[in-house]
Amino acid sequence: MDFAKLPSVHALADAAEPLGSAPRWAVIEAARRTIASARTEIAAGRDGHTAAEQVAELAAELARPKLRRVINATGVVLHTNLGRAPLAADARAAIDAAAAGYSNVEYDLASGERGSRHDHLRGILRELTGAEDAIVVNNNAAATVLGLAALAQDREIIVSRGELIEIGGSFRLPEILALSRGVLVEVGTTNKTHPRDYEGAIGPATGLLLKVHRSNFAIVGFTAEVTPEQVVAIGRARGIATMIDLGSGMLIERAQQRAWGLPDEPSVKETVASGADLVTFSGDKLLGGPQAGIVVGTKAAVERARKHPLMRALRPDKLTLAGLEATLALYRDGRVEEVPSLRMIARTQDDLRRAAEAVVASLCGDPNHGHASYADTAPCMSTVGGGAMPTAELPSYAVRLPASDEPRLRAAATPIIGRVADGKLWLDLRTVSDEELFELIAAVQSCVMSRA
Repeated sequence: MDFAKLPSVHALADAAEPLGSAPRWAVIEAARRTIASARTEIAAGRDGHTAAEQVAELAAELARPKLRRVINATGVVLHTNLGRAPLAADARAAIDAAAAGYSNVEYDLASGERGSRHDHLRGILRELTGAEDAIVVNNNAAATVLGLAALAQDREIIVSRGELIEIGGSFRLPEILALSRGVLVEVGTTNKTHPRDYEGAIGPATGLLLKVHRSNFAIVGFTAEVTPEQVVAIGRARGIATMIDLGSGMLIERAQQRAWGLPDEPSVKETVASGADLVTFSGDKLLGGPQAGIVVGTKAAVERARKHPLMRALRPDKLTLAGLEATLALYRDGRVEEVPSLRMIARTQDDLRRAAEAVVASLCGDPNHGHASYADTAPCMSTVGGGAMPTAELPSYAVRLPASDEPRLRAAATPIIGRVADGKLWLDLRTVSDEELFELIAAVQSCVMSRA
């Protein structure tokens, strides 16, 4: 085949268009790429193919949304790369209602005048955390930057060396302090910090005592740290503001955490009770809501943050506010079991084993299909993920498939993301909802058929 025999872009597109449902722009672009690829092949002395079916498949791929729903079978509950916490049904409905039309995001329905978006969640956050006031921003890094800027801009901020954390994307606490125009003062050592370390570092330029919860790693062995209550006491004695960054943001209390077999995680309410001026935490991690950063604390400190010029750049949109309010309402109304991420964390290994066995039975149960050894089950360990509860061990169960199925399942209509280890693809069912099991089984069965 020579270049002269290649079809025109529009002729190839016309032949391919009836074979799929992709929009015209995608079919045209797919035809261009197919012809360009054929030219390259011909120039290299090989046959250049321009099949209409090939164009239709490429067009469908081009038209497919880039941000897609996937089934998380990794066993990592708060998987940052997969969007962290899945939202509860109430939160999804609230977001849909807010997105469908206009809303009173900055309109006071009672007075008929302009309102504030910061008023919508103030009441429920005060009720759930015991704080005097609260605001919401777009993530916890933003909450931390805003809090530091509001309380200690151009002032010294004292923090333990053992709490100079790095979060996802190589975003480090010292850099966050720099963004807020604070001056970092490190005290103590990596494994031990004492009250006297804070006290000895306080000087005329000190603006804030900062404590950071190590939510994404643990230090064990010969260790010592200053409690939130001790930090607050030191600050009050010297007239210095205090702030605690909790990171993950656990709203349920320790007794319920223990009932689920989890390691103790400081709750927001008990941290607020320490008396810190500000407490910051995430909305999309252990809380189980949409991506958000939450700032709670004393009325004076929160008001300073609310009025800071950065607030305009960091404020949340109406969809975040709607989803977060609905999620918080589940805690207030005693329906915490409806928060998907918490429900996943609480699932027992026995429950997951039964689910795994049911999946394998559906795949291998008919000996006439000849796939009796295609899949099996095995115990495994899940993790909380998302920079939360780094020492938590969640005994789980997985369905194991040939590792060669990993790219096939990743390319499914609804991609299925598992983990490959020991020559097998492990589909940990802790993070697969009951509704998603049918999709998972169908996708795996499609892999089986493709092998036949």
